[in-house]
This record gives sequence, C-alpha cells and structure tokens, in this order.
Amino acid sequence: MKYKRILLKLSGEALMGEKQFGIDPVILSRYAEEVKAISKAGVEVAIVIGGGNIFRGIQAAEGGMDRVQGDYMGMLATVINSMALQSALEMIGVDTRLQSAIKMEQICEVFIRRKAVRHLEKGRVVIFGAGTGNPYFTTDTAATLRGIEIEADVILKGTRVDGIYDMDPEKNKHAVMFETLSFTEVYEKNLNVMDMTAFTLCKENKLPIIVFNMNKAGNLMNVVKGDKVGTMVEF
Repeated sequence: MKYKRILLKLSGEALMGEKQFGIDPVILSRYAEEVKAISKAGVEVAIVIGGGNIFRGIQAAEGGMDRVQGDYMGMLATVINSMALQSALEMIGVDTRLQSAIKMEQICEVFIRRKAVRHLEKGRVVIFGAGTGNPYFTTDTAATLRGIEIEADVILKGTRVDGIYDMDPEKNKHAVMFETLSFTEVYEKNLNVMDMTAFTLCKENKLPIIVFNMNKAGNLMNVVKGDKVGTMVEF
C-alpha cells in the first residue's frame, strides 16, 4: 500500500444517495464495505463526515437563524452520520471508535489525539464527529485539522465526481479533469477543492489531497494502493 494512514473525508450529501434527505442505507453499506476492505489490508483509517444531508448551519443563517446556533446544529448532524457509519461498520465486523469534538459521553468518546492514534495503531477505524467543535469552521477544515493531528499521509476527499475539473462536470459535459495539480495552481485557477481555511492548512503542513469518486466500487482501494485515480493536489 502506498499510504499507511489516511484521513477519508466524506460529504453528508453523498450519504443521501438518490434520496432528497437523510441517509440511504444502500450507500451507507457500500461505503462501509469499501472502508472494511482497506482496513483489512492494513491501512489505518480515520474518517470525517459532513452533515449536509441533515442540516447546514450556513443555510440556516441565510434563513435568519443565528449562525453560531446553526453551526452547532450542523455539528450534531455530523455526529448522527458518524453514528450511522459506525453502526454499518460494526455490523460487518470492523472494530470502530467514534470521537467527538463535543462531549457526549453516552454515545462516543471525546476527541483525544493520543487516544485516536492508539486506536489507529490497533487497527481500529476512527470516526471524528462534531467538526472542530467550533462554529464558523467547515467539516473540510475539521478533516484537515484531524489529518494533521494524527499525522495522516494524505487527505482523501470522496465525492460524486471523478476528480477536480476546470468547471462543474455535473453541469458542463465539456469539463476537463486534472490528473495532478500543485497547491499554487489551485489558487491561480480558483478551483473549488476545499474551503480556503482547510486548503491553506494542507498547504502549510505539506499534506497532499486526493479528490476521487467514492461511488465507484474499488476506487478507495485503488487510491490507497497508489493507482492513478482522481486528482492529486501536491507540492
């Protein structure tokens, strides 16, 4: 395997599948099987999931709700998704731990970096919920921060498209995908990879990003093996 320890970032919207809201159990089960495969192959796996399939704080703020309150509600949505993924993984025999940036002793551990690393070393999949625990920060930023803290080799951003394009491939059939990009090129081309806080954290800490299609069977395994899948953002 090319990568020994990875941070997998999944969007909440991806969990909806063809639904308009919530969690599609078929998609959830498929993701769990993909994670199981790489975990059993010896890859140390940490995961951060968004909450957009349930609630988005920034959209609530646009509707007049207090932004801070909305963001905390969004964090709780990520915990719901994290619990669902944990359950799906455990149902197929994958030892999993859920750590939250907000204390919820009855349902998950509080985030402690050393404990998270120890779980990974023991072969457990670790899911990080509740973002960073602070408003005004996205789950992309949370994923990057956790990736840096656990010293992950790479951030893998699983999406519905094959990689990073020069324009939205879901809206324009002439969109061209990049195989590799430098951090500088992403800035210059104004490409939408992650929010700027998350992207800058990766750049400053020399943490590469691979954007790939999580919905293609076997893609996750191919990425961690080092195959040319998706778009690599590196130095």
